[in-house]
Parts: sequence; C-alpha cells; structure tokens
Amino acid sequence: MRGIAVKKIIMTGGGSAGHVNPNIALIPRLREKGFELYYVGRKQGIERELVTAQGIPYFPISAGKFRRYVDAENLFDVFRVLWGFIQSFFLVRRVHPDLVFSKGGFVACPLVWASWLNGVRVVIHESDITPGFATRLSIPFAYRVCFSFHETERSLPANKAIYTGIPIRSELLGGNADVGKALCAFADTKPVLLIIGGSQGAEIINKTVRAALGDLLKKFNVCHICGPGRLDSSFEDLHGYKQFEYAGAELPHLLAMTDVAVSRAGATTLFELLKLKKANLLIPLSLKASRGDQILNAQSFEKMGVSLVLREDELNVETLKESITKTHSGRSGMIEAMRSVDSINSTEKIIEIVENSLGSV
Repeated sequence: MRGIAVKKIIMTGGGSAGHVNPNIALIPRLREKGFELYYVGRKQGIERELVTAQGIPYFPISAGKFRRYVDAENLFDVFRVLWGFIQSFFLVRRVHPDLVFSKGGFVACPLVWASWLNGVRVVIHESDITPGFATRLSIPFAYRVCFSFHETERSLPANKAIYTGIPIRSELLGGNADVGKALCAFADTKPVLLIIGGSQGAEIINKTVRAALGDLLKKFNVCHICGPGRLDSSFEDLHGYKQFEYAGAELPHLLAMTDVAVSRAGATTLFELLKLKKANLLIPLSLKASRGDQILNAQSFEKMGVSLVLREDELNVETLKESITKTHSGRSGMIEAMRSVDSINSTEKIIEIVENSLGSV
C-alpha cells in the first residue's frame, strides 16, 4: 500500500531580514502540517545564515539587482539574473515542488518565473504598502498575492489579492524581561529604550543615539542593536548602555523588557512591535536611500496612533531626545490604540492560502 505523497514547498526571499523572518515564522506550522521544505536564496545573503539554522535544505542561486539609475553593474546584473533563472528552472525540475512561496527580494524573481514556466503555482507575500519592483515583476506569474497593509489592496489584482498581515515568529512572544535586563546588566528601575538598527545597521541613527547618550541615560537604560561591525568600544563600559551587533536568541528577551523602541520602518519590524504592544518611534529610510516604502509604512502606523515618526532629514540630537520623550510620555495611549487595531492570525491565514492553492491544483 502506497503512502500519501508528501507535499513539497520551496520558499524564497532575501536581501534583508525583513524578507526572511516572515518565512521563518511560517516554518514550524508548515512542518506540523507535514510539508517538505526547501529554500532558495543568495549564495552569501543574510537569508542563508538565518535559514540554514532552521535545518532546511538551502539552494543558492545567482541574483542581480534592478536599479532605477544608470550604473555599469546593471549590465552585469542582466547576466546574473539570467543565470539565476536557468539555475531555478532546473532546480524546480529536480525538486518537483507542489508550490513556491515567495517573500520577495530580487533573488525571488528568477525562481518565480521558472516555477510558472514549469507549471508550479506561486504564492507571494508583499510586506510594504506599495509593492516593490521585485513584487511587481512577480505578480503576473503568481496564483495568489498576500498583503499586509489594507492600503495595498488597490495596487493589486482583485482576483489574486488576499489580506493576511505579516506572520510573526512565535518565539518573539515568549521573552522574559528579567532575562533581557540580566543580558544588559540593567539593575535599576529606569525604563528601557531599545534602539533597533536593522539587520544591516543604520549608521545615522547609531551616531545620533551615541551623541545623545549623556542625556538619554539620565532617564533610560539603553539597549542598542547597532548592526554588524558597528560596535563602538569607547562606550563598552558605560553604565546603563549595552550594545549588540545583532540580536538572535536574545531578541525576545530584549523586546520583553522594552518600554520604548526606536526603529526604522521596515514592515516586519512594525508588525512585530504592534503584536508585542511596544510604544515606538519610527525613523524611516529617506528617499535618498529607498523608494519611500518605509515612509509610507510609518505614516500608516502613525495615522493609526500606534507609532510616532521622526523624519531622517530632521534627525539630530535634540529632535531625537524630544521625540523619545514624547513617545515615552504617550506610551499608554499608544498601547491602547494598538489594542484597538484589528488583528488577524497571519500565520494561519497564509497556511490556509497555501493549502487551498495546493488543493485546487
């Protein structure tokens, strides 16, 4: 008697932790459902480190970047993308997945295209309010498009779009504030200010925070996730200040002890702070360094009353201190607004979409 065939899913997404962590949030439930999982990402991307820690077979492919400006690298990237597409095409033929789930980033495009050409259905997820270029290149080849902000729906084809929010890693909900304070050697009762620099750091925020530490430490203990290679040894022994390059297993405990968070406005981080009911000050990437998606994300959360926003071009020591003070003083109202935001179990909603997509093949 033959057993029931195991369903295979290839997951993809890379370029930043925001393109990977929602996939990681889905992995435990997909495993519980009995799916056989694989992952496609860049050879040296952050996704490789994060995903291989989950014990999932990882296939690296070539990836380019679609720039909106003139650059000699654009020519080379055409060939990188083409090679990535060829690699993906034969990988899909070899693995025979039943579905591909894409979290986005430019590494995902060749796999999405190759899957469609091989007759494999693709479900993609867009985190930001406006679909990024990689998502827009993938939408015509997708069976379903999940989205996180209600405002996004008008930018997507009605027959494919489904509101899901962003899946949050379950381990973030199990942090212990006392453990977090012990990790940082915070022994007094001052409120905790958490600075989140992002997986790739945020140098302008790092510099401004450190310049403001003299005043900030009078009111707060400061935990600073500053990004790889951005530790500053001159602050190493400063009482009430603790630096981390990156927070992995420590992050749930650091979040649990946090009273006010300062962060960029990547969508994944925003929904994590919302789920955890953490008052926050957002400093979105400026238009000089992005397409403006973080600005729109931040404006949406500010409109709901669950975040305050400080524009990067207005960031200095004084505006940072004033904005942090304002966020802390308005903390209770912000948390109350978070409780009134409509919530959805994003993980279960996406699992439902995955199963329905498979069931109708």
